[in-house]
Amino acid sequence: MEGNRNALQEEKQELRFDLGTFEGFNFRSQSAMWPNRTAAEVVNWDHDGEGEAEFWPGGDNEGVQLVFKSSSSVTRAELIALDDLLAELGGDSEINFLRIHYAMSICGGDLKELGARQIEDQNVQIYFGDCFTDARKEAAYELFELYYPEEYQVWEKSQCDGLVFDADRFLDSPGFSVEEIRLGGKAVLLVVPQ
Repeated sequence: MEGNRNALQEEKQELRFDLGTFEGFNFRSQSAMWPNRTAAEVVNWDHDGEGEAEFWPGGDNEGVQLVFKSSSSVTRAELIALDDLLAELGGDSEINFLRIHYAMSICGGDLKELGARQIEDQNVQIYFGDCFTDARKEAAYELFELYYPEEYQVWEKSQCDGLVFDADRFLDSPGFSVEEIRLGGKAVLLVVPQ
């Protein structure tokens, strides 16, 4: 018995990042689990010994919540894949979670197949603000200058009151795809040129 317990401890999967806690439902006891389990506990859950269960993000890690927002439950393999991908990308920053979210929800990527190169090759611009109005304004001016430098120079140097730049109309044009997200109390804009 002691040897089996030691063998199980050696097989336990370690995660490099704190992926928050997870709510769960145990089918053997037909009840919700309390308290919430850590990501490491979910990854190492013994479905045979402790009962078949399913887990979903508890909401205390907004990045994990964002990545798995369209999933009804999260598997061991998905958590390990997320942990590995974050390590490849250099850490569990908000930017990395946003880039992974974009790859999965907009580009249709499968978390278990995504690699750092695919994430880094994405043409997504990320803007933060206290509110969406600020983020949209910053994004519009920056993208206007980037994609239309000559027109931007004319507009910037113009002293004509009638020459107005409408940030919302610019971003809502068919030239851009825009997604608004709340993350960490901030307004975040994901902008992709079409």
